[in-house]
Amino acid sequence: MVTSVVVIGAGGFGREALDVIAAVNSMRHSLHVLGVVDSAPSSLNLNRLAERNIEYLGTEAEWLSGESKASYVLAVGDPAARSSIAARWNRADRSAITILHPSAVLGSNSLVGRGSVVCAGAQISTNVRVGEYVHVNPNATVGHDSVLHDFVSINPGAVVSGDVVIGSGVLVGAGAVILQRLSIGENSVVGAAACVVHDVAASAVVKGVPAR
Repeated sequence: MVTSVVVIGAGGFGREALDVIAAVNSMRHSLHVLGVVDSAPSSLNLNRLAERNIEYLGTEAEWLSGESKASYVLAVGDPAARSSIAARWNRADRSAITILHPSAVLGSNSLVGRGSVVCAGAQISTNVRVGEYVHVNPNATVGHDSVLHDFVSINPGAVVSGDVVIGSGVLVGAGAVILQRLSIGENSVVGAAACVVHDVAASAVVKGVPAR
């Protein structure tokens, strides 16, 4: 069975999600991409879509006012924006799908929630719980027994050690390291290349080595 989908987001992560879909289809053609929806695409990103022969389908309002009930992949990098968009599309009775790149590793007894995107080279260890609308970027690692709540972004090359709990809406920057058994409060930001050695409060921004 082939599922028709639209990708929300014409930016960099939207095009990465298109790559994940292409990789999935290279193994078994199961997803038919209708095009990309974006409420404020840049001219540059529209040109990049055109170069790939991907159709721009219009704004969210334009698409949601139509008759199509195609499923969607939410590929907007900012966690807060992603949360707002998901709420609108869910109110419109659209269904989010989860996509995992074939080269990603998902360990035993691990679960990935609805609407999440797991990119190439990601490593998700055993007994991990990944919530809804989570983005695990290329070559990121999530250690055993960790929990990633909804709308988390783990950017490229970041390492989340074992038994870590990451609250909803957190952004973990590229190359950051979070040591084992720590808690990262909701809506916080861990800067790129930071090394987190203590719990992080909600809505905090930490950076550096050690992260402060």
